[in-house]
Amino acid sequence: MCGICGFTGAPNQLALHAMVSSIIHRGPDDEGVFSNDQISLAMRRLSVVDVETGMQPVHNEDRAIWVIFNGEIYNYSELRSDLVLSGHQFYTDHSDTEVIVHLYEDHGLDFASRINGMFAIALWDSSKQRLLLVRDRMGVKPLYYTVNDSRVIFSSEIKGILAHPNYVKEMDHEGIYHYFTFKHVPAPFTAFKGIKTLRPGEMLIWEDGRISLKNWWQIRFDEQYNRNEGEVQNRILELLDDATRIRMRCDVPFGAYLSGGVDSSSVVALMSRYSDKPVKTFCLGYEDELENKAADLYHARRVAAQYGTDHHEYIMSSGELLEDIDKVISSFDQPFSGTISTFFLSKLISKHVKVALSGDGADELFGSYLTHRTAQPLWHYVRLVEKIRTIGLTADEQALLAPCNLKYLDDLYEISQGNEALWRSKLYLFNDNEKRSILSDDFISQCATASTANVIAGYFTGLTAHNPLNRILEMEWKTQLPDQVLAFVDFLSMAHSVEVRSPFLDYRLVEFAATIPGELKIRQGVVKDVLKRAVRPILPSGIIDRPKEGFVLPIFDWMQKKYRGYCSQILSPERLSAHGCLNIPLVQDLLVRFDSGEKPLNARIWNLMMFQLWWEAYFGEDSIC
Repeated sequence: MCGICGFTGAPNQLALHAMVSSIIHRGPDDEGVFSNDQISLAMRRLSVVDVETGMQPVHNEDRAIWVIFNGEIYNYSELRSDLVLSGHQFYTDHSDTEVIVHLYEDHGLDFASRINGMFAIALWDSSKQRLLLVRDRMGVKPLYYTVNDSRVIFSSEIKGILAHPNYVKEMDHEGIYHYFTFKHVPAPFTAFKGIKTLRPGEMLIWEDGRISLKNWWQIRFDEQYNRNEGEVQNRILELLDDATRIRMRCDVPFGAYLSGGVDSSSVVALMSRYSDKPVKTFCLGYEDELENKAADLYHARRVAAQYGTDHHEYIMSSGELLEDIDKVISSFDQPFSGTISTFFLSKLISKHVKVALSGDGADELFGSYLTHRTAQPLWHYVRLVEKIRTIGLTADEQALLAPCNLKYLDDLYEISQGNEALWRSKLYLFNDNEKRSILSDDFISQCATASTANVIAGYFTGLTAHNPLNRILEMEWKTQLPDQVLAFVDFLSMAHSVEVRSPFLDYRLVEFAATIPGELKIRQGVVKDVLKRAVRPILPSGIIDRPKEGFVLPIFDWMQKKYRGYCSQILSPERLSAHGCLNIPLVQDLLVRFDSGEKPLNARIWNLMMFQLWWEAYFGEDSIC
């Protein structure tokens, strides 16, 4: 696990040093540099595999190909054996990075398709004067770039590019405009003008001063309705088991996140099969007596006891969030109002291990969120709407609408007529009309043609799934998963130099899950039903059927009970006037309504606050970059 950065063109050691120093938290153990008249590469290393000889950059036999790499290749042992048999010579002991240069020698631009792992790769081919930037299939590892006078500057984090003297920092109004809807800046936009993010499964090719982008992998849904369900369940467990096994390949201590839910508990149960000592597990709790959060600790302890883990708990206070909010902001480099709990649990994890397995991706594969729970019932509602409004439904037909109620479905139908993009848009934060009110006229003038509705509609073009649930899963797999979910996992864990590995993101399991009909994923209102049936034999009783409680901080509880003064302070007219991006009277009106206890405004107030804190950190008088 590392942080990588670099640029094409003439060398500049001061610039390279500034860039790599800015991402030292991603790799506190070591630093590596390669530079010549055409390319400059640098990395910070978190030593996890081949601690003694696995330093980067890595080269091939004649030093014509150089690689820096952030991530892990889980099938490196098998790849290495095959490459040795085909005549390649290795100079490291068992580095996973070194297989990359030899795979490229043998397979050219198709090399990444042989890799099972999470990665952001920069590869320099001196014979072709070619730079490749490659991001893994799911987008677990981030990679940003900008083009300056036909030269590429890239980094694992935006702060690396901000450290380069040729980049002039400027806010990207269109990227920020979309943030207020999604709670994150959607790819390929970033919050900074001219800086883009590589998308999942995408490769950037820089050659002869020209850039091209290609998709080397993308998820494809092909629902198979003729399979025996028992065989489907067995295959899920088989793939998850092997994905867990190979993610335990590690030369340093490792552990696991454990919330007591189905996903993390399944990973811990499978880890216990392959560990000759107790698995270290970690759970997050809170000083406040929050009934909906206490269950996490209870069920995590049950799983820990069942499998004899070395269990640790981190009990967080509401004040700790305010103390660390600036560090959270700087971890992202962009405004972000999604989940940030990983930052706080990773504090504890970093004291015990360098690597932790997690259950990330299971919800997105098998269906769990409100959007997932809505997709099939709304599709049936549209099909049955005339009957619903006239003679009524049979019991079997009513069951098709579970777990949604008729009022909720009727409201969505009225605004969308069942159109996917329209009803999905309703469940985001601010829509275009609302943003044109909450944002200042000056801000809007900087992105007058921006339309988040068009972005969302574009998300639904070219989908391969047919089932309504799988279509939502496919859309969010390409967008919300990498842009928000995997983003907070990576940035907030790496802020504490902790590597997170998720077996549910193994491409073999992902591709298999894409063949499972949606009716098996959410069945009669039961989320992740086929997954739960698959893992039920390995989990303690009660874990499968407990109500879902996401791994999220109780921020909205704290906002209403403890943070009201803090919220008003952050969004005060004096502080908002420093940038002029927001409609100050309208923001103050929202605050008044929030103070009166209007809970639906919590997410909007938090969204505005995180933008304000980000702007102050990166563009204010005391900016950090």
